[in-house]
Amino acid sequence: MLRDPSLIPLSHQHHNGLALCVLTNRSLDKDGSPENLRRLASRIAERYDLELANHFAIEEEVLFPALDIPLVEQLWLEHRRLEALVDTLRQSPSEQPVREFTALLHSHIRVEESDLFEFAQQLLSREVLDQLGAEIDRRAVRICL
Repeated sequence: MLRDPSLIPLSHQHHNGLALCVLTNRSLDKDGSPENLRRLASRIAERYDLELANHFAIEEEVLFPALDIPLVEQLWLEHRRLEALVDTLRQSPSEQPVREFTALLHSHIRVEESDLFEFAQQLLSREVLDQLGAEIDRRAVRICL
């Protein structure tokens, strides 16, 4: 199904998140040195501060309340786990939390794109999608990689 225009700003942020995962894993595969781990952990924390925190807030404050489906609770818990991993990486960068972060973010984004957004497009009226889309568009941070 084509992505509804109301959700496109979130999909753009998802694209950036997937790019972060791919680039981080490629770099770590080539260089597992402590210096590179610190650099990658710093990049993850920076991207969290720049875009992911905004993304999670929009979903939790705008999109999730409009959807009364069990998947929302799982996704909310995954947001908390991703935040905890970022906190861990700020304190003590190491390979395990970097790998866990990228694996969880990747799978989380895939579920949101394939399941959450599809449910939203099927369950919500055009009027509600348009209202949500206006708020999503107003609040979304847009960055260029």
